[in-house]
Amino acid sequence: MIHQRECPVETLIHVLGGKWKPMILWHLIESKKRFNDLEKLIPDVSQKMLSQHLRDLEREGIVDRTVYPAIPPKVEYSLSEYGRTLIPVAEVMCVWGENHNKRKYEEPAS
Repeated sequence: MIHQRECPVETLIHVLGGKWKPMILWHLIESKKRFNDLEKLIPDVSQKMLSQHLRDLEREGIVDRTVYPAIPPKVEYSLSEYGRTLIPVAEVMCVWGENHNKRKYEEPAS
């Protein structure tokens, strides 16, 4: 049985939870990326975690995975139409993070 979450924030955390999913989302906003591109943009993520998070996001309908018939195989990831609805959420999170960093590093020492 699928557990229906009562709190919308819990749903958001379930879908975008994990250290790397918001970063993946952020990098896919500007353009589609190949797996290696995402590895370079998020250097601390392991291949296993990147692959797992991309699969999770694809399963949730946030990310589209396009496989091109080529040798070697070419796979690109992009935000789905539904995933693009998260852009305003990501932008607000970015602004909040910038403001938090300013507050954190500009506060006078007590």
